Amino acid sequence: MEPIQTDIVVVGAGPGGYAAAFYAADLGRKVLLVERDPRLGGVCMNRGCIPSKALLNASHMITAAKESAHRGISFGQTTIDLDRLRAWKDGILEKLGSGITSLAKMRGVEVVHGRAHFEDSSTLRIETAAGQQYVRFQTAIIAAGSRPALPKAFDLGNPRVMTSTEALEIADIPAKLLVVGGGYIGMELGTVYASMGSEVTVVEAAEAILAGADPDLARPVAAYAKKAFKEVRLKAKVLEMKTAGKQIKVTIEFNGQKLEEYYDRVLVSVGRVPNGGDLGLENTLVQRDERGFIKVDERMATTDPKIYAIGDIAGGIMLAHKASKEARIAVENIAGESGAVNRDYLIPAVVFTDPEVAWVGLTETEAKAKGITVQVAKFPWGASGRALTYDRTDGLTKLIIDPETERVLGVGIVGHGAGELIGEGTVAIEMGATVHDLANIVHPHPTLSETVMEGAEVFFGHATHVFSKKKAH
Repeated sequence: MEPIQTDIVVVGAGPGGYAAAFYAADLGRKVLLVERDPRLGGVCMNRGCIPSKALLNASHMITAAKESAHRGISFGQTTIDLDRLRAWKDGILEKLGSGITSLAKMRGVEVVHGRAHFEDSSTLRIETAAGQQYVRFQTAIIAAGSRPALPKAFDLGNPRVMTSTEALEIADIPAKLLVVGGGYIGMELGTVYASMGSEVTVVEAAEAILAGADPDLARPVAAYAKKAFKEVRLKAKVLEMKTAGKQIKVTIEFNGQKLEEYYDRVLVSVGRVPNGGDLGLENTLVQRDERGFIKVDERMATTDPKIYAIGDIAGGIMLAHKASKEARIAVENIAGESGAVNRDYLIPAVVFTDPEVAWVGLTETEAKAKGITVQVAKFPWGASGRALTYDRTDGLTKLIIDPETERVLGVGIVGHGAGELIGEGTVAIEMGATVHDLANIVHPHPTLSETVMEGAEVFFGHATHVFSKKKAH
């Protein structure tokens, strides 16, 4: 079989890969997209962002139904049909995957399903169901993503020990679930299982959950977890796991004691590792760091002049929207737009727990660590009429402000819909807005977006719905 000739080959069809392929095609390049999964969309769509948010939405509905009695609304006992729940979730994934496939056809992007392996810096071998297919390319973009980390000590070969991939399948609702890791994946999926009836215990080695979030933003999530979970153990460590019949025996070090406990399932959520080990990168000039991430420069170029890398496999924050942005930077450089660089674009972070947590730009914790002088203005959602109508007054909106220029350097939000609200903060920082700008922008009432405006008014000491000392000028 003759090799396929193409301008650009993209390895991986996740949010970075298909964004790169589509953009390159829009710019008139001949593009081939390689994906080993039967459905396009990558981890984010098939085993990450989308299925987890579908299940979280379902879990929020369960919680809302249970907590509506004080409104005068009561429901019968909650019943969960796991087959129908999975079918609904999978239907979303199939619809999105079909849409990506259709968009590829419209753009003339050729899609090959199989496992990619670099033979050299110009040749890719693809192991397909029909046999080997070779591709000769001018430029390659690696967007192979990452996978859940599973330490050898936890890899028992037992399906009761899950990563996020297996947990999202909801094979059953375990009576007792141990979540190892109190990061965003562990807390999100812990929320899903707790709402469905599992007794959830979280073990986190650090002093707090949700590393990266400011403590005041993580606090409402910890309060919810204290109510919804059996226990959240901080500064705790899992020492050993063993199969014990239909359960997993776990030895945990906590508060100076070794505890031996039995769980029906264990979710290991201790981070992710790059998918770079079997790509044949040793046959190219591409270099990886000590953790396996591909080394790239500000143009997303690797140490091989013909190969670029984007998304999780290139290191940094492992978020879908970061990969999509890097896709455009890489393609623009390939197309000859030398001014396209990764200039530390603002990457908002969202944790879809209950309540949601979101932040962008400089955090208060980072400012303290770096010795950056800032002023912080906070607006509590207990003073928001819209938050009261949601029965969600556990929120907070905070602004991180440069006291000299009054520019907004960071925005943090915890509360109902924080993931939707953080976009306003991202725009404000990206456009160089001052806190005066935010205070002067008319926001619709009653909305949660008003908390951004009133947070800015707090800075000046004249927020309508909270009393604060007036800022001296």
